[in-house]
Amino acid sequence: MKIFIHTLGCKVNQFESQAIATMLRERGNEIVESAEGCDVIIVNTCAVTAEAVRKSRQEISRFKALAPGAVTAVCGCWSQTEPENAEKLGIDVLYGSGDKKSFVEAILSKSKAFSVDDSFARRQFEPLPSGAAGERTRALLKIEDGCVNFCTYCIIPYARGRVRSLPLEACADEAKKLALAGYREIVLTGIEIASYGKDLDGSPTLTDAVCAIASSAPECRIRLGSLEPTVVTEDFASRLRDCGNVCDHFHLSLQSGCDKTLKNMNRKYGTARFYEAAELLRRYFPNCGITCDLITGFPGETDSDHAETLAFIEKCAFSAMHVFPYSRRRGTKADAMDCQVEKRVKQARAREAIAVAKRMQRDFLRSQVGKMLPVLFETEENGVWQGHTTNYLLCRAEGINLRNTVKNVLIDSVEGDSLKGTIQ
Repeated sequence: MKIFIHTLGCKVNQFESQAIATMLRERGNEIVESAEGCDVIIVNTCAVTAEAVRKSRQEISRFKALAPGAVTAVCGCWSQTEPENAEKLGIDVLYGSGDKKSFVEAILSKSKAFSVDDSFARRQFEPLPSGAAGERTRALLKIEDGCVNFCTYCIIPYARGRVRSLPLEACADEAKKLALAGYREIVLTGIEIASYGKDLDGSPTLTDAVCAIASSAPECRIRLGSLEPTVVTEDFASRLRDCGNVCDHFHLSLQSGCDKTLKNMNRKYGTARFYEAAELLRRYFPNCGITCDLITGFPGETDSDHAETLAFIEKCAFSAMHVFPYSRRRGTKADAMDCQVEKRVKQARAREAIAVAKRMQRDFLRSQVGKMLPVLFETEENGVWQGHTTNYLLCRAEGINLRNTVKNVLIDSVEGDSLKGTIQ
């Protein structure tokens, strides 16, 4: 069968889509790039915001129109949290965020199937094949699923359930397989990887997992997914540095630079703890890139709170930021809060934060000129190759046959949002 897969949302969804593709290929099916003329449409949905829900519904309807005779199979966080709404779209195979192996079997059976479980009843991590979509040089390795932080704006704990972790030995084995398959970088992902190991015997930590993976795949760069700042300790930073192949880029989940707003979000840290984490990382990884997410216009956020956030992000000097106006999400505590901020105010605050973020990004890019940085090259256009540095900056350089190779590059200049250099 010809099968088209469309993925919305986070790196966990990307990982699970490539795992679905791998399992389908192993059964003799072809993964195609267009929905038109295909036999099966798979949409892996997202539920993190109201916009993500709207997009999930829209994409399902769009692809059904492109291939009206195809079997439509849907999985992911939106179908987990709103299965009754998904079913109204005329889905043939409807699953939630779990049990991807059964999802694949249901698709191959060519019969209608509806299977959405209670996410909080899940107790075991579902091991799935690791890898990358298409011809990408960076592989994804999912080491954790689930979250019990219950931030007031977030639906994902209800979509994903409790924390479940891939055992340490399996983490190391998967990393070794990816290295043998020729990948030069492994990205560790999960719903909340800072909670890694809390469900396992002996309570191994994320630090233990990263070190095991780095040791089993020494020829690969190891890149971490989004982190809660509370996981960053002296032990965490020093042990990761000593691994020697952990990338010096860290995405810390911030959301707000105002302590009052963080408390209202039910985040488990304040700005002082966040800043301590950033400074610890810079001490052990002196040229590291630190990035974050920021939500503007959270319920109850005042002009003064917003000004506090702007001052804090400037103090942190991020290398890049993802800035979002707060999006109300049905089913969360924040949606029912009083003092909702007007849309125009949320958007104006987002624009102000983005302006600060762009200035900090330019400053960080300029700070790299004259430095020698290792670059993993990925794609080429007109003799110019591009790839990423360990601190996750896009870099371009001229060369021949550089795909999936790591080269030292002397950074000559900044071009837009990227670096340009000369291979040494």
